[in-house]
Amino acid sequence: MISLLVKEKLYISEVVLGTAFGVLMGPHCADIFNPRAWGDHTQQITLEVMRVVLATGLFAIGVELPQSYLADHARGLLIMVVPTMAFGWVVVAAVIYGIFGPLNYISALAIAACLTPTDPIICAAIVGGRYAIKHVPVNLRRILAAESAANDGMAYPFLSISIYLTVEASRRVAIAKWFLVGWLYEVILGTLIGAIMGIGFAKVMKFSHNHGYIDRESYVAQYLALALLTIGIASTLGTDDLLAAFAAGTAVSWDGHFNLQIKNEVFSSVIDLVLNCACFVYIGAWLPFSDFNSPQLGITPWRLIVLFLAILVIRRIPAMLILYRWIPEISGWREALFSGHFGPMGVGAVFVSTLALTRLPTPQSPPQNQQEYLAASLQIIVSFIVLCSILIRTSYRIYLCHA
Repeated sequence: MISLLVKEKLYISEVVLGTAFGVLMGPHCADIFNPRAWGDHTQQITLEVMRVVLATGLFAIGVELPQSYLADHARGLLIMVVPTMAFGWVVVAAVIYGIFGPLNYISALAIAACLTPTDPIICAAIVGGRYAIKHVPVNLRRILAAESAANDGMAYPFLSISIYLTVEASRRVAIAKWFLVGWLYEVILGTLIGAIMGIGFAKVMKFSHNHGYIDRESYVAQYLALALLTIGIASTLGTDDLLAAFAAGTAVSWDGHFNLQIKNEVFSSVIDLVLNCACFVYIGAWLPFSDFNSPQLGITPWRLIVLFLAILVIRRIPAMLILYRWIPEISGWREALFSGHFGPMGVGAVFVSTLALTRLPTPQSPPQNQQEYLAASLQIIVSFIVLCSILIRTSYRIYLCHA
């Protein structure tokens, strides 16, 4: 009821409002809503909630990009995604390894993989707002949105190599599985499934429209239906459902026909807003505040704060300042600095960390080996970084409003 007032006067987005409300309703305040009280079902429910919200957001980004955008901007997007992610993954893992003693470097790589992708939900809240529309060039807003969608799905290979090296006895077997399963099956097949579904769906919808079988309102309903169908098929097959959703959204709007039919429709925006707000309320209630001080795992508040400050400085900024000359969409070092500092972590980090836990053993107390140390520490570290990232990204709205 006061969201517009808060956003216009305090420059606080719905992401921060939703998270704050979740904290207030959660076990550390009102104790009305506590996702962690659901026992063995908590991880699976959290995973699926994040999956649905992410897939809907990624599909929306794919649909909203201009016609054949990925083909026209493939060079800049490829440079922003692959080397930037790889650089951040390696250096953040080194910082984690240096700060948290019980973790070896492979375990640190697994945690860093959860923090590598740019969150598309927070990204959309920032670059899609009227403040960004006024102050950020359109070419920069589009490439940042496309990057946030692409690199969220690309977190799978970074996570899988870390997990395989942790749980497999042989490094040769781990690398073989990473290539065959992590790349060929999950990433490439997932992308192909999404693209094929998007192209097929676009043809069917165009045929139905040309023959008068479907009205304009039904297009918007199919918007959500295709996103859910895509992740349902991709996740059932065990492929990268996030890349599949992004590929489907991009493919369905490749020729611009689908975009034209849903132009000026607000239903899809309302659905995105409702899902996103509900998701961040969930995250706010899910955050494990009491675990942020766990000396038995080598985790203390000051170590977490040092890690977050290091991530702000080294995760993206150095790579972007070096590589921006080869990215046509970035016109100068100021835009490169903004793009480098722009790297919110949120729903994607929670999803990837929860996915990682499904592939690790349940830790004992205290942990008995490196796998259990990783399982016990991973979500504590990731959740603290997510909380700080949600809070610090409010500065973008303040900066853009006073630029």
